[in-house]
Order: sequence, then C-alpha cells, then structure tokens
Amino acid sequence: MPQSQFVDPARVRAKGELIFPAIPLNSYDKTLADERGNYSDSELVGIYHDMRVIREFETMLYQVRTTKQYNGVDYVYTGPAHLYTGQEAAAVGMAYTLNKDDAIFGSHRSHGEVLARGYSMIRQLDDDSLLGIMKSFNNGQTLKAIESQGRSDVKYIARDFLLYGFMAELFGRENGFTKGLGNSMHVFFTPLGIYPNNAIVGGSAPITVGAALYKKIMKQKGIVVCNAGDGSLGCGPVWEALNFAAMGQYDSLWENEYKGGLPLIFNFFNNGYGMGGQTDGETMAYGILARVGAGIRADALHAERVDGYNPLAVIDAYRRKRQIIEEKKGPVLLDVVTYRYAGHSATDASSYRTKEEIDAWQAQDSIQAFKGELIKNGVMKEDAINQIDQSIKDDITRIMRIAIDPAQSPRLDLERDPDAVRRFIFSNERIEKLSDAVPDVLKPLEENSRVQKLKSKERFAFGKDGKPVGKLKQFTIRDGLFEAIIGKFYEDPTLIAFGEDNRDWGGAFGVYGGMTESLPYHRFFNSPISESTIVSSAVGYAMMGGRAIPELMYCDFLGRAGDEVFNQMAKWQAMSAGALKLPVVLRVSVGSKYGAQHAQDWSSLCTHIPGLKVCYPVTPYDAKGLMNAALNGSDPVVFFESQKLYDTGEQFHEGGVPEGYYEIPFGEPDVKRAGADVTILSVGASLYAAMDAAKELDAKYGVSAEVIDARSLVPFNYDPVVESVKKTGRVALVSDACERGSHMNDMARNITEFCFGWLDAPPVVVGAPNVISPCPELEQYYYPQPEWLLSAIHTKLLPLKGYAPTMNYQTLEKIRREKLGI
Repeated sequence: MPQSQFVDPARVRAKGELIFPAIPLNSYDKTLADERGNYSDSELVGIYHDMRVIREFETMLYQVRTTKQYNGVDYVYTGPAHLYTGQEAAAVGMAYTLNKDDAIFGSHRSHGEVLARGYSMIRQLDDDSLLGIMKSFNNGQTLKAIESQGRSDVKYIARDFLLYGFMAELFGRENGFTKGLGNSMHVFFTPLGIYPNNAIVGGSAPITVGAALYKKIMKQKGIVVCNAGDGSLGCGPVWEALNFAAMGQYDSLWENEYKGGLPLIFNFFNNGYGMGGQTDGETMAYGILARVGAGIRADALHAERVDGYNPLAVIDAYRRKRQIIEEKKGPVLLDVVTYRYAGHSATDASSYRTKEEIDAWQAQDSIQAFKGELIKNGVMKEDAINQIDQSIKDDITRIMRIAIDPAQSPRLDLERDPDAVRRFIFSNERIEKLSDAVPDVLKPLEENSRVQKLKSKERFAFGKDGKPVGKLKQFTIRDGLFEAIIGKFYEDPTLIAFGEDNRDWGGAFGVYGGMTESLPYHRFFNSPISESTIVSSAVGYAMMGGRAIPELMYCDFLGRAGDEVFNQMAKWQAMSAGALKLPVVLRVSVGSKYGAQHAQDWSSLCTHIPGLKVCYPVTPYDAKGLMNAALNGSDPVVFFESQKLYDTGEQFHEGGVPEGYYEIPFGEPDVKRAGADVTILSVGASLYAAMDAAKELDAKYGVSAEVIDARSLVPFNYDPVVESVKKTGRVALVSDACERGSHMNDMARNITEFCFGWLDAPPVVVGAPNVISPCPELEQYYYPQPEWLLSAIHTKLLPLKGYAPTMNYQTLEKIRREKLGI
C-alpha cells in the first residue's frame, strides 16, 4: 500500500534461490560444573526447589482429581486437570531470567509457568513490594486467610500467598486470584507479571502480539513471552500471530525509536503431542518445530531448538534471545523440547502412546537429573534435598487445607448475591485517556486537511428551504465517525487503530480518509488479512493498559474472528473478576451488494455473547455520539456500521451534528418519529425502511406510526419502548438480520412480557428471509422493504383499509417455512 515502497518487477521476477539460515538444535553443551561460576549455590537450589514445587502441585491435583484425596486430605475436585508433570525444567528455565518488567501469557496447561514465574518474582521483589501487592489484592482477604500460619518472613508469606491464591482459584473460591471465575485454565496474577492463560489452544498467541505492541508503542521496558504447546501450530490464529508479530513495516516504515521488531518470544513447549495426536510424524508436517521460523521471516525468527529437560539450557537460551530483542530484532521463536508424563488430562489413559516411551522419558527425568548434578557438584547433600522435598509437600498440604475450608475460603454466594458474577461483565467506567503522556501526532488537529474540509460541510441534510443539501456538501455518517476517532487520537496517547487497508487508502469505506497525514505509523497502520489476530492483538494491547480500534472490513468476517470476539474480547473482564479492563472498539462494517459472504447482518451473534457492548448507529449524529461514548469507555464494544449509509446525512437531529464534543449514552433508544397507533422498533439500516413505511401508513391509511431507532442493542433501556407500546398497543420490529435467531425475537419476547396488559396483538418481527444474501439486483427481495412492514402490520397488528399485502405473514405460512427450515 505505501507509495514509498516500490514493488520492482525486475527484482521480483529475477532468477535466484532462497538460502535459509541454520537453525541450532540443542546446542547447549555445558555441564553444571561448567556453570558453577554463573550461579550461586542458592540460585541452583532455587531452580531445583521450583521444579519440585511444580511436580508436587501437579501430584496433588492429579490425586484429588482421580482418588479424591491428597496426603491424607479428602477433597472432591471435578474441574479440569491438564497436568504439567514432566515439563517442570522448561517452565523454570523460561521464568528464571524474567524481571518485573516482563509479562508471560500461557495456554490451558500452564500451572507450571504460573508457579515458576511466581516464585522467581518473589525472589526478585523486596519485602515492601511484596507486602504492598498482598495487602492491596482482594482487599487483603487472600492475605488474611494465610496470615493465620504465624509466619514472619515476608518471602515465606509471599510463597504461601502464591500457592493459596492459585489453589483457591483452582478450587473455585472467592479468595482465588480471580474469585474462582477463571479456574484452572485461566489463572493469572498480573502483579507478578503473570497474564492470562488461555483454555483455547493457541489463544494467547495473537493476544501476546498486542501486548508486545503495547510495550513497543508506549516505550515500556521488558519482553512478552507467549507460552504455547506444539499442538497450537495446527491453529490458524497462531500462524497469523507469528506473521503479524514479524511484519516488515516495523523495520521499513515505523520511524525513529519505534523502528524495529517486537519484544516477543514465542515459547513453544514441545512435548510431542497435541492432546493425543503426535505432532511430529502424524498431525504436523514440519518435523522439527523450530523449522517454522524459516517460513515466516528471512532471519527465521532467530529460531532454535532448546533442551527443555535441562533448566540451564533454557536459561542460557533466554539470556541470548533477550539480547536479540533488546537490539530490536525480535520476535524470537523457541522450540523447547519437553515431555508430559500424564495424559492430556487426568482422565486421559494415554492409550495413544506406549509404556516404553513414557518410561524412556522418565528415565531421564529432569528433576532427578538436576538433583543428581547438585549432589555430584557438592551444591547440596541428598538429606538436605530430601528435606526440601518434604517441606514442599507439607506446604502444599497445609495450604490445600485452607483452600478447601469453606469457612476460610468460601465460594461466591450466588444465592445471597445473584449479581456477584454479573457485576464483572462490564466495568462501565469513563476514562478519557489511559496515559498522561503527550499524544504522538504529526501536525496540530486544526491543520488536518479533512478537519478543515468538514468545517465547510452542512451538518443537517436539509437547507432552510427544506430542500435536500447536495451530497458532496453534507456531513455524513462517515464524517461523524472520523470526527470522533481523530479527536480521541489527539486526547488519548495510547490509542491505536489498525485493520486491512486502513492507512493511505483510508479504510475500504473512507472513514479514515485524511488520518494518515496526522498519525505516525506506530499509531495507525495496515494489518495483514488476519482477522483473528486483528481482534486478539487489540485484546492484548488493552490488557496491558491501552485503547485500540481494530476493524473488520465486513461483518461476515466475524466468522474468521469468532473465538477472538466471543471467547477473548467478550470474556476476560468477567474471568478476571474485574482485574482487567478491555477498552476495545471493534469497528464492523455491515455490507451489501456483494452477495452471500459479504452482505450479512450478524449483529445478533454479538448480542448473544455476554461481555460485549453492541451498538449500531445509522445517523451521523448517533454515529459520532456513540463512537465518542465508546472511546471514552472501559468495555469492549462491537460497533456496527452500514456500508449502505456511510454517505447519509443527518435527517433527524434538529440543528444537525454539533461540531463540538458530545456523547450518546449506550443503551438509549431514540424516537425518530412520534406516533399514536403503532410502534415500529428498528435496528440498523432498517430505520429508513421503517420511516418510509411510517410515512406511507400516515398518507394512505391514516395510521400514525411511532418509529424508534434502537441505536444500541447491549445494553438496552426498554423504558421508551414500553411507554410507546403502552400508547399504541401494537409493535413491529424490523432489522436487516435474518429473522431466525435475530435479536429482534428477544426484544419481541421482552416487550410481550413488559407490556402484556397493553398489547392489542402479539409483536411482529420483520427480518431478512432465512436464505443467503443474494446479488445486488435481488437485494430488494432480501432486505426488509417498507412494503414488508405494511404487510406485517396489516396481517398481524392493524388491518389497513383497502390494503392488499405483498408479503405473506400469515401464521400458517410461517409454520410451513419453519417446518422446511427456511
């Protein structure tokens, strides 16, 4: 896209060959004796201790899951248990060199990473910092539960705190790190640099891209580690993430201190299996995972295979790779070879592998091997090591007793407090800017050419004479969105926007036209055609403290980003019990003209998922006001826009669209036309069909229709609709979404419940037919037309004298279609 980069046919068509760089495989060849000068005895003992904690923690979990007891303590645990047993050295090596500025993200099998990172951070932080973290978390309740142990050493208390917060979370207790709402596969604790683990295989990969982007754009110290399994390389979003993280523009187009690669390590724990499928030789083609780096970038992502059974080899790799990242040559890919002794989960019998294979790996067990090296090199004697083992078992037993005690570790009481989970769905805060830094822009706002041009546009669609203003002179929906977004760029220094063809082109539909001249590349850039990573990287960026506007060019592409919208963007605020905020405004353009895969209104899909605010403005006044509100909020928003209406001027708001700042609160529908006989509630572009139908009802049949534009779908204030229906006694609901599964049906059900005593007839829903969206020449038979509304109102609500329906809304016809599934 950038004109500054010439695609030279002579170069592209020239003969030659590619030569891939050599990728080291298990190159670390030092012994512990060789390394004695690089580690103190206490550091070496700490490495052993942390591996042993992970092993014992997983032993506890396996036993309570399979035998309902551990070390004489009875407990019934029915939750997930994806065990880390065997992979301990890889986790401890990963965490060892990381400091307080670094962040790790993980997979569903991340208990070991959480413990390794937690113990490492406890060693690094001073007592005052640790006490501050423990006292401030959960109003001190988590700390209070373990203070009864009578310990005075702060680091010892902190280790208890880590074990207890993790275990309470695992067992669904309110004192857990996220009040039991995250549970085993999602546990995290950001004060120790532990960011969300993810139950979706590979789910953290695109999120970590956004986290690394935040560190780069906001000039923060530290690196981000994406911990994933080898099986995740079967997931498209992981490949998207690798490419997105390695985009050429970071070196070629980003400028000054922003030039250079992302501070990100893709750390693949390669245990040879993706659930029960072997990744080497069965379900993957790469053979050696490290090879993948060569397919992404010329430097092969500095890929390397590392012996994950040797913690010192992993530590060595991290020290070397950190230097690469500090030279702005990231990202990095590590293939860390390890093995899990247990099955995929505690209930997995491992029937897909042989006992000989498991025995062969256990014969080289990393903990036993490292223990032998400690004894051999005189670091510790066996009796002292056995004492460490016993103390760890005692600590886990002791903390487990507290974590399962309902008096000391209660669960959320959903009977006494039914909203205990609901209150975490949205944070509902208003935050104008997320940093006090000066926004990085290229020129003053008033010097932007489009900002200047908008001053000459008419902000109402009709002149004083009542005649329409010429299209080129009207302030449109496209302009309202631009005005809100560019204004926020000059206010919030963390704000970034990206998507397909955003920069230079101005976005496929011109909303971003003119922004390129005001914003540097690191704040406004083109992304690959990678919808899942477009969304998830925005989630990661927000998790770290920023605000993002990702864009999906077509609503239909929600299918390409389904997990990222519905499982990531929607859920992390609640799963974090409010610890995380996600100020992400996902712009989604609802198409037309382009047929079955580019012209569907899927707004109802988003309303079904708790945790997403959903709006769909269709006037310039509403578009600007709702975008302003979305960009000042702290919650994830799916912001639908109609391609059919980008050029539409303001026809409803008296005085037109204000030049200054204003907000429209989410959830407030707007009466666009007053009436007395029937209510029409519209969602999205169907407002204009509803207005035309209302005019025809009045002119031809003497029926006064009140038209209400929903504007927002989640949240939604029913009060204005209820008041209207109490007055009219009848309501029709209309949307361009397919009728089956449409959010209109939920709204109709609620209106029936709220207004039952005032209704003269059941609500009628008018939507697109349950077929594919056709070619543009047939769209008048797909998207609701004014005549459809008249037919529905005549048939179901209020007979219109002399009217002959053109559409069949009879009950028998609806039953026939439902029977056929159409």
